Amino acid sequence: MEQLLRKTAWTMNTPGLFSPFHLITAISGILLAFFAAKKLKHCSESVFFRILVGCGIILGASELYKQCFLYYVVNGRRYDWWYFPFQLCSIPMYFCLLLPFLRTVKLRRVFLTFMQDFNLLGGTMALAYPEGFLHPYWTLTMHGFLWHSMLVFIGLLIGFSGQADSSTKGYLKTIPLFGICCLAASAINICTPVKGEADMFYISPYYPSSQIVFHQIAGHFGIMAGNLAYLLAICLGGYLVHLIFRHFTKN
Repeated sequence: MEQLLRKTAWTMNTPGLFSPFHLITAISGILLAFFAAKKLKHCSESVFFRILVGCGIILGASELYKQCFLYYVVNGRRYDWWYFPFQLCSIPMYFCLLLPFLRTVKLRRVFLTFMQDFNLLGGTMALAYPEGFLHPYWTLTMHGFLWHSMLVFIGLLIGFSGQADSSTKGYLKTIPLFGICCLAASAINICTPVKGEADMFYISPYYPSSQIVFHQIAGHFGIMAGNLAYLLAICLGGYLVHLIFRHFTKN
């Protein structure tokens, strides 16, 4: 396996933020996601769920490749908990695969609304500021762009197809699910074998948030204040996405 992975370790000059490579790749991914979601918005419910499960399988397979590549090629057979797959943008991989096991329509709509609001936001913001997945390897860098473009596709497909709950109550039902994910992320951050190595959801209790703006807030008011401000901003951003799709649905 290591030999196979090294054959795909094509090196590149690490792309810069807002470089032509970044802008062209991000915009292309968003446009492809938009037109694909628009094309498929009238598909049947069974096809809709098959597409999402298929997205989950693709995300899962690509994440397995990424984890193996990092372990064998980048880190010399040492696992780096920084890359453990439980960031906000990792959640659709699990939720898409979980959909067939959610037997009630109400529960499905909560998960779909969450992916529409939070993961569309996360995918778009990550493509706009992709510092975390700009690597000196083509495969890792393209994995990041394709991954977040697929998150945009998933969110747009859910929104365009009207499968999410567009009401305010529907959004509020996603907050407990977001809270559970935050608790799980915090548990990983605290319980990793190497203290402070994991930074799931960028809310590590050991050092200020690595996210711009919130890093400065943490520096002035403390790590907890920075983390809470970051989580609140995510909730507000998710609600903004929710309102946009509500307007789209009404029109």
